[in-house]
Amino acid sequence: MLLASIIAYLALTVAVGYWASRKVKTTGDFMLAGRSLPIMLSAAALFATWFGSETVFGASAEFLEGGLYAVIEDPFGAALCLILFGLFFARKLYNMNLLTLGDFFRHRFGRRTELAASVFLAPPYVGYIAAQLVAMGLILNVVAGIEVWQGVVLSSVVVTFYTYIGGMWAISVTDFIQSIIIVGGLLVLAFVLANEAGGVANVLNEVHPRNFRFIPSWDGKEIITYIAAWSVLGLGSIPSQDVFQRVMSSGSVKIAVRSCFIAAGLYLTIAMLPLFISLCTKHLYGGQLEGDAQLALPNMVMMHTAMPIQILFFGSLLSAIMSTTSSAILAPAAIFSENLVKPLMKNTLSDQKLLYVTRVSILLFATIATVMACMRENIYELVAESSILSLVSLFAPLTFGMYWKRTSSAGAVLAMVTGLATWLFFKWIYTIEIPSLVPATLVSISMLIVGSLVWPERDSR
Repeated sequence: MLLASIIAYLALTVAVGYWASRKVKTTGDFMLAGRSLPIMLSAAALFATWFGSETVFGASAEFLEGGLYAVIEDPFGAALCLILFGLFFARKLYNMNLLTLGDFFRHRFGRRTELAASVFLAPPYVGYIAAQLVAMGLILNVVAGIEVWQGVVLSSVVVTFYTYIGGMWAISVTDFIQSIIIVGGLLVLAFVLANEAGGVANVLNEVHPRNFRFIPSWDGKEIITYIAAWSVLGLGSIPSQDVFQRVMSSGSVKIAVRSCFIAAGLYLTIAMLPLFISLCTKHLYGGQLEGDAQLALPNMVMMHTAMPIQILFFGSLLSAIMSTTSSAILAPAAIFSENLVKPLMKNTLSDQKLLYVTRVSILLFATIATVMACMRENIYELVAESSILSLVSLFAPLTFGMYWKRTSSAGAVLAMVTGLATWLFFKWIYTIEIPSLVPATLVSISMLIVGSLVWPERDSR
């Protein structure tokens, strides 16, 4: 009954996406929904950017082990990203009328920098897509009893087809519907579990005060680590195509800015529900949480809730993750086709051929991510690493490129290369006590400034 209901639910979701895909006539429609989304669709799309596996599964597992202090990265860092993007990036980028974030680097620095930035923009999404596929594999493992890797492959086939036909229009419409359903499902589940546990106060009183610690102690190393946790998504996801494409799909610059703030508020509020549900789970069924902590919540729903709640929870959760995955697959495909293939073809591609190349690119990135998902299964780590790559290589060039007129193409490329090289060095060769993203980000910023001063643009902007 549960499996049949989920299959029917997913089929309905794909049907909605297919219906919305009829609006796709051009590459602009496919990548940015024709820049015509109203405030409700735009805000829902931004809210759904990260509200998937890492929030419900990854963050819940981390919260059970380390409390609020262990989930600074997500949801708090994710909400910070949307606020900062709305304050400092959305208006400027929207008014530039760009198709991808890679277009910014071409407009600001030229073709060579566009190509370099695109090489850094696309690969981080592989890990992020893999994290979503792992989550869907875990869900199918609990519901249908199939191996996780088999669930990963099956999920990849479904979501790749959905992305291939739908583009941003389909993503936006389904995001809106799925956001309502997942919020409703989590609220019902939280209410039911809180009642079983004797009320919200009873659940919270059992939690040790250290699990609610949010501020670091006055220790240099701990403060640096704390700031780094905020920065992973808070700064690392600012130079990302998925956030960019969702904001740029808005119908106006005002909608783009306001959607960021609305989505940040929604995300920070709704993301507390999985954390509270995990506390209820621990309170009621603490002895059954052995094994993979990421499976605690779905296992609990399967064992201790009625069939209607199971259908609502698993169906809506799968749909939310599908939507997140779809957008994550579209992002690198758009970069690859618009900023790598198109320039190499000397801009001779027609719009329809470019749309075809984008769809083929979707198949390429989905395949690579599926292989990675079958090899690694820690959702939180996969998401973190994908954002760190963007932070250490692209945050400085994007931010300084927008706000410092003397930023040069040489400085931007130098920042990308040295930032990534420094992160790899401290992560894999010479380990240090603080997160490796800290020295990598500082090196990236420093080299951008040095490179821009030593090799300035002739037509300094």
